[in-house]
Amino acid sequence: MTIAISLTDQDKLTLRVAAWGAVSLMSAAGATGSAHRVATEGSIALTSATGLVGHVLAKAPKGVKYGRTVATLADQVLPALTESMRLLNQQDPAEAANFRGTVLVAVDAAAQIHKGTPSPALADMARKITAALDAA
Repeated sequence: MTIAISLTDQDKLTLRVAAWGAVSLMSAAGATGSAHRVATEGSIALTSATGLVGHVLAKAPKGVKYGRTVATLADQVLPALTESMRLLNQQDPAEAANFRGTVLVAVDAAAQIHKGTPSPALADMARKITAALDAA
């Protein structure tokens, strides 16, 4: 049985800001010289998503201004992660799980560029992203 999910354009933007913003947060927390690799690995993970989430995340958000600091970016992205989980859980818990898994795969892919354990900054950012996903 397939459940039809109805997402508004604003809902889709929230999901995109959340997921692509999570990759941006990981990139910002990456070591000097590795931010591009972090963003690349995270982006590949997002564009590899399937289901409704895959269709929504196939495009990065356009015209979004994240701000100049990591704190400003986090102020926008972390609540969007929580809101995304809330709205998907209301309509289809399986798609909420798909979104959570997709974002965590992107975070993990971004964190793995150090061939082993992620840097302390990347590990801390991953914890914050996971906490925001689980706050819903």
